[in-house]
Amino acid sequence: MAVKFCCCYAKLGNIAEAAVMAGCEKSNALQWGIGVLRKRKYSRLTAELRSMFASETRNQVMSGLERLAFGDARDAVSLVLSEEPPCEEKIMKMDLYNVSEIKRVKGGGVEVKLFDRQKALEKMMDYAGNADQRAAARSLMNALTGADENEV
Repeated sequence: MAVKFCCCYAKLGNIAEAAVMAGCEKSNALQWGIGVLRKRKYSRLTAELRSMFASETRNQVMSGLERLAFGDARDAVSLVLSEEPPCEEKIMKMDLYNVSEIKRVKGGGVEVKLFDRQKALEKMMDYAGNADQRAAARSLMNALTGADENEV
């Protein structure tokens, strides 16, 4: 139950909610969760899980931005240019990740809006810059504290 709590807390950041999700009674969830986190073994596990989840989220964000910036728009173009609406089976096979909006317009046409590639590229640059700043700050802290790069 404590390990499940650590997983939930690492994802949610809310002690009471994580404790309830782990199976604790709502009436004493906060107190129980605090007790678990006071144990060194579980506080370390929670820290490791938080780091892992944060890294996973950063990777997902960057992958999504890459798909928006460099993704293929041919399926969206074929959707706009088709004389008749494609069948559901064909739509399910289309890569419409870059599509932000689809709507029918008066006169029977279809309007498709794509996400802005330049904005995606700018966000990628911002994101990469923030990652560089975090790495530089981590290196500085390691140098100041004399910690090994792999310890932090």
